[in-house]
Amino acid sequence: MNKAFVRESDGDDEEELEASLKLPSGTRNYITPGGHARLKSELEHLVKRERPHVVEIVAWAASNGDRSENGDYIYGKRRLREIDRRIRFLTKRLDIAEIVDPLRQGDNDQVFFGARVTVADVDGAENTYTIVGVDEADVARGRISWISPLARALIKSREGDSVRFQSPLGIREIDIIEVVYAAID
Repeated sequence: MNKAFVRESDGDDEEELEASLKLPSGTRNYITPGGHARLKSELEHLVKRERPHVVEIVAWAASNGDRSENGDYIYGKRRLREIDRRIRFLTKRLDIAEIVDPLRQGDNDQVFFGARVTVADVDGAENTYTIVGVDEADVARGRISWISPLARALIKSREGDSVRFQSPLGIREIDIIEVVYAAID
């Protein structure tokens, strides 16, 4: 197929991101030290191991002749584009990263980035959330992004406060039971 008819990314990866990974314009990428280390490690792995390995496969496949029906070549080129897109994304994210160590908060009862907050809803059910960077959010592990509606409602509140916020299920009210700052792995 002629390349004129193939749509390839123009390099603007922010447009392709799902809404939960987009940062508000003009903000820094707040991230914990552990999250920064994970992103940096992934970038290093892609640049030093994965990409050279795929380049080697593509070069071998290209040397086999006809590229139009060569699955190794076609898949390899596609995988290279995916790796290069991820490398660009990680590089941009690390460039604007601002590492915030939760341990520097000390014995603070006010909620800021990096806080582990235990809350109770009106039914008395307790949940614990840790406020982390966009790239570290994992609801299954109780880690919520600092730009999420819940985190935005919690930030600057204190132990004992009640907080109202708009959730997908409507307006909710929760009580803050405990605020702890600890290392996040």
